[in-house]
Amino acid sequence: MRRLRRSYAAVPAGETVRLAKRTSNLFRPRVQPRVPGLDVSGLAGVLAVDPVTRTADVQGMCTYADLVDATLAHGLMPLVVPQLRTITLGGAVTGLGIESTSFRHGLPHESVREMDVLTGSGELLTCAPQGEHADLFAAFPNSLGSLGYATRLRIELQPVRRYVALRNVRFTGLAELTDAIGEITETRSWAGEPVDALDGVLFAPDEAYLVLGTFTDDAAGVSDYTGQAIYYRSLRERKRDTLRTHDYLWRWDTDWFWCSAAFGVQHPVVRRIWPARWRRSDVYHRLVRWEHRHQVAARIDRWRGRPPRERVVQDVEIPLDRTAEFLRWFADTVRMAPVWLCPLRLREPAGPGSATAWPLYPLRPGQTYVNIGFWGSVPIPAGAADGDLNRSIERAVATAGGHKSLYSDAYYDRVSFERLYGGPTWRAVRERYDPDHRLTGLYEKAVTRR
Repeated sequence: MRRLRRSYAAVPAGETVRLAKRTSNLFRPRVQPRVPGLDVSGLAGVLAVDPVTRTADVQGMCTYADLVDATLAHGLMPLVVPQLRTITLGGAVTGLGIESTSFRHGLPHESVREMDVLTGSGELLTCAPQGEHADLFAAFPNSLGSLGYATRLRIELQPVRRYVALRNVRFTGLAELTDAIGEITETRSWAGEPVDALDGVLFAPDEAYLVLGTFTDDAAGVSDYTGQAIYYRSLRERKRDTLRTHDYLWRWDTDWFWCSAAFGVQHPVVRRIWPARWRRSDVYHRLVRWEHRHQVAARIDRWRGRPPRERVVQDVEIPLDRTAEFLRWFADTVRMAPVWLCPLRLREPAGPGSATAWPLYPLRPGQTYVNIGFWGSVPIPAGAADGDLNRSIERAVATAGGHKSLYSDAYYDRVSFERLYGGPTWRAVRERYDPDHRLTGLYEKAVTRR
């Protein structure tokens, strides 16, 4: 903490305070800072795991990979473990996260009992759902560092078993698919068997799979998708499967869902010579950032006469009763597949009388949503502009009564953005904890890429 405070004091008055970190899971380019950022290199550990209370005290820059290693040693895991190893706990809370236990446990920030936050004014405050700083606690999720940075978080944990038994259930119609999601979310079971984890993949409107996971200590054999086998392909090949719990939590990381295909890593020959330690999401992300800077592939495409491409990298939450409609529109308009499906339901409101649980990402408690994730690029048609398709997706999400995460490109005007993302609440909390506006604003971060 002394290192962090010294680095804060070293930022000249009038200059923006921001983190100095080597990795990021953001997909939008940002303006390079003019001054050094906050030194958070000492905030990357697990402070304690309490098996009795099933809680952990964790520093804000701790990755979920390190957190999971510490908790599994006690037969425990976080309530929700985002799917990529290098996502940090602080990042998942301030920037949102989701995974296959979200239909039961909501989003990662809902398991936080209290946290220490370094505010824009340089204060280190402990905040919780009730108390003096409850307003900061409620507004922190989806604030993207615009209200402060979490240095320590106390989170709830859940007991877990050695394996996850999987059922890959195929659906040939969108109505049938969404009906099944509704039933599983309500009953936490399917065909007489319990369901502890739920996500899925849509390959086409007439071919989708829900992956139903059940924690177990029994396994006749286990699969390994860190070698030649590729996880998402197994959904079409196997009706049942079993993974070690550790491997299940990182099943999507080895091939960055299916996005490793863009680097040739799914070709059998390339896969054999590509070192296993490089088959992970942060390596692919570094390659993407390198391309953003140098535009090598884009120049080759221009030389070959190919049209420029628009990046379409988004996660959106759509109410369950509008999910089939949105997926039909997406298949007809965006024409990108596969897409990831991850049902979720918030656990409870942030405070008594709350109309929505978390003001900066106002999903409705008691309502089932489906997170739809799609990551890639599409050719820009003649006469269209870069960003047009993303803007149409934003409109379609709003029409469906949904919300989209802000880790990637956003194109909202300020009025629309503040209406969708709790603008009045954000401004009130910012004026209390960052009156000199030392931190970059939420709109500036999400839309203008500062």
